[in-house]
Formats: sequence, C-alpha cells, structure tokens
Amino acid sequence: MSRNKVEVLIVGAGQAGIALSEHLTNLEISHVIIERDRIAERWRNERWDSLVANGPAWHDRFPGLKIAGVADDAFATKDEMAQYFEDYAEMLNSPIRTGVEVLSVDPLSHAPGYSVRTTDGDWEARFVVAATGPFQKPVIPAVVEDSAGIHQIHSSSYHRPDQLPDGGVLVVGAGSSGVQIAEELQDSGRKVFLAVGPHDRPPRRYRNRDFVWWLGVLGKWDMATPPKGAEHVTISVSGARGGETIDFRNLAEKGIHLVGRAGPWENDTMYFAEDLAKNIHAGDDNYLSLLREADAYIEKHGLDLPPEPEAYDLGPDPDCVVNPLRSLNLKEEQVQSIIWATGFTQDYSWLHVDTFDDSGRPLHQRGVSKANGVYFLGLPWQSRRGSSFIWGVWHDAKFIADQIEIQRAYANYDGTSERVVRTDATKEAEPAV
Repeated sequence: MSRNKVEVLIVGAGQAGIALSEHLTNLEISHVIIERDRIAERWRNERWDSLVANGPAWHDRFPGLKIAGVADDAFATKDEMAQYFEDYAEMLNSPIRTGVEVLSVDPLSHAPGYSVRTTDGDWEARFVVAATGPFQKPVIPAVVEDSAGIHQIHSSSYHRPDQLPDGGVLVVGAGSSGVQIAEELQDSGRKVFLAVGPHDRPPRRYRNRDFVWWLGVLGKWDMATPPKGAEHVTISVSGARGGETIDFRNLAEKGIHLVGRAGPWENDTMYFAEDLAKNIHAGDDNYLSLLREADAYIEKHGLDLPPEPEAYDLGPDPDCVVNPLRSLNLKEEQVQSIIWATGFTQDYSWLHVDTFDDSGRPLHQRGVSKANGVYFLGLPWQSRRGSSFIWGVWHDAKFIADQIEIQRAYANYDGTSERVVRTDATKEAEPAV
C-alpha cells in the first residue's frame, strides 16, 4: 500500500498546530496537519455556551491577525475564537485534513522518520509534532460512585444550566471554569455549592491596565518554572461581563455557598477539607502581592497611571468561610448534580516512542523530545508560564520550527562540498582589514 509522504506531520489543528504551520510555511518546509474534528474544535464543543476568552483581544491572539469584530480591550466569545483560528488557517492556506484521526505513530524500521496510521490512509513523515495541547482527557476524580444516583459531568461537557437535572449543583474546582460556571448556575436560580482549592487570584484590571499587561511588564509570563508547591495551582480570572476581578466574598454574598476541597464521599454525603479559609487567604495574598509589585513598577518607571487605593480593601470573610461546612448530604439538600472543574490529563497512547515518564507525561526540553524527530507543542510551562496561552504557543512554535530546520540542515549535508585549504599564498592574497 502506498503512503503519503511529508516532511512534518502535525497532530492537532488548534492554536498550537496552526501557529506551527505559520512558521513552517515561512521556512518553506512541507507539512500537513491532521485534525480528528474541526479546526479549534475544543473552542466549539468543549466549552460552555457563554464562555469568553480570559484575556483581552489585543493580547490573546497571534501577531499576524486581529480578531474580527472584537475591540482590542474586549473579550472574544468562544465562537469568535474558533472563527479566528479558521480565519488564520485560511490566511496561511494551511494544509489541514479535518475529520481524520491519528491512530498510531511508530518509528520507521528502514530510515529516520515515522509511520503514521490514520483513519484516512497512512503517512510517512520525517518529523512528527504532537500539537494536541494540554486539554486532552477530562479528569473526574474517583470520589462519587456511579451508583450514587448523582448526575456527574466534567466542566468540558457543561454547556448551559438547562442541560442539568432540576435541583442544586455542587461545582468542584474554583479556577476560571469552575467560578464562571458556578456563577452562571446561581444566576439561573440554582442552589450552588462551590468547592474552592488552592488558586491564584489576580486583579482583572489595576490602575488602568489589564492583569495580562502586568504579568508581562513584571516578567511573570516568562517564568521558566512554577513556584515550588504551585505546579498545579489554578488561576481564578474571568473575562465575563466585560472582565471583572473574581472575589470569592462577592460570590458568597450572591448566595453561592463556598466549601473546602471535596472528598471523600460516603452514604450520600460529601465531606470537605478544612482548608477553605486557608485557600481564600492565600488567593488574597497573591492578589495583594501583584498590586504591590504593580505600584512599585509604576513608581520606579514614573508612569502616569491613576492610583487605586480601594483595590486593597478586602471585605470581611463571609460566614461560610468563618464557619465552614464540613459535610453535605446531597439528597437532603436536593443537590442533583456535580460538575467537576478538575482539569485534564494528557493522552499520548497513539505515540509509540520512548519519551514518556512512568505517568505518561512527555519528557522534553522546550518541546524537543528524547525521540529524534518528535516534538511537543502547547504544553503547560513548555518553555515559560505563557506557553499554553495563545500568544505563548506562537513563540514556542517558532522555536520548534527552528529546531526542525536545524535537523533538516544536518540531514541534507552530504559532505561533498568543496573544501578550501588555506596556504601561505592565499593568506598573502587576502586584503588587509
């Protein structure tokens, strides 16, 4: 059976795959992108209906194109983001095969490169890039057994309040997704409990600048590794309603009942850790520290940005934080659903190369794997804090494209170019400098 041949095969046509396509195109390197669904599919079907981007449009985009119809300081909807990536791919004329799933990638036995088996024929590629991103396999902790009679879904499967059974909802996880879903459910008239774990809580805006700007000028996007102990800490920030700072005190005032981390579960009852106040106050410390750093930066650089002393004012802890709930009988409280906003894990079962640790996580250096010719793109902290964000993956993609070009140069060198041997005569013939 004949195979299609290409220099670079990219798995995934989301932000990572499209960013890499741009840089490979600029280097005139032949490539194809294999996408099992549609371009930017996760923006379309694995997000809730009212989602908007967490960063303003001037920031959360690639350098080569603005987001159509969205003001620079506005927050694009999920559909506008999906259309943006379609527009970008069209602008590049990226070679994308949609509706095709990669089933396996195996090293060639007769030459450098890889055999790629898909649902629409086989490929042979010198280089393979896994651009499937960090949100591959939803994680639902094995806390509540299926026989409990509770409707359980992951946040990636939540779309709108009316898809849930009548009754209250327990949302587990207080990052950007969990907070926004909990607030939407509460606004729809539901009784909502929100389990709050460790988190960073930056201000949405401070002194007339969005927090993404502050992270940039303060060098925080370029941090190479997360602070010790904060490898899995989520960021509670939202672009909803034009962008606003998340304050868990405000959520409690609206009627959302805050609880600590969820688990274990027994006899229709969810138990909660006694860490709610600790997590809330640690988030406050993170918030206040960024304000102080921003103030110091403004003073040092003499910027004319309006003071905002009221940003330092934190209200009193609500009763649910002072007297935290340690257990909740879901049946007695008529809580019929649990939404697990508990993140994702990665799944590279299709990639048959020796570059994974015992947990299945990629072993790599800035996306360059241990297996020659295999690269990763779109991973959290791939090269810096901003790596899994739209603008960050574009810069990581340039690095990967450059590494591929370097390997191509080595492979194309045949050792037959004429060598120039320097002699005394050639030295004398050289002009003086």
